[in-house]
Amino acid sequence: MLLFQPAAWAAFALAVLAGCGEQAGAPGAGPGPRPVPPDATCHVCGMILARFPGPKGEAYVDEAPRPLHFCSTLELLVWLRQPEAAAQVRSAWVHDMGGTPWERPDDTRWVRAEQAWYVAGHRLPGAMGPTLASFARREDAERFAREHGGRVLGWRDVTLDLLGSLARPPGAGGRAP
Repeated sequence: MLLFQPAAWAAFALAVLAGCGEQAGAPGAGPGPRPVPPDATCHVCGMILARFPGPKGEAYVDEAPRPLHFCSTLELLVWLRQPEAAAQVRSAWVHDMGGTPWERPDDTRWVRAEQAWYVAGHRLPGAMGPTLASFARREDAERFAREHGGRVLGWRDVTLDLLGSLARPPGAGGRAP
C-alpha cells in the first residue's frame, strides 16, 4: 500500500497546485454513485478508504465502467480541478454528510460534487488530515459549521488556492487561513 509521508504530501500538493493555472469546470452528466467496496483504494494515494473517517468521493471517467475512488473530498476536489482530469470526468460524487456519521459515511447518501455545499476549516479530520465536509443541503452545512467550525462554500468557491491552504500534512491543523 502506498502511503504519503508528510514531506511527500506537501510535495504532492505543491506539484498539483503548480501545474494548474485555472480552475477546471464542473463534471458533466454521467453515471450515479455506487457503494464503496470494502477494499477500495484511493486513486490518488492508494490508501484503503474504509480505514479513514470523513466524506469520500468517486468519479466516473471516459471509458471506465467503474468509478475512481478518493479517500477524502480534498483529494477528489484537487483532482477534479486539474484540466486533464476534468476533461475526462463524466460525473463526480461526494458523501452527503447530513445525517450520516463522520466515522463511517453512509454509502447510500451521495450528492453530485458540483451541487454540494462544502465546509472548509472545520475541526474534524479526514483521511490525510484536513478535508472538506460535503452536504446536499446548505442548511446541513451551516449547522455543521456552527458545531465544528469552518465556513460554508459552494462549488465555485472551492478553488485550488483554498484547497492548497487545506492540503497540509497530517497534524498541521484543519483550519483554512
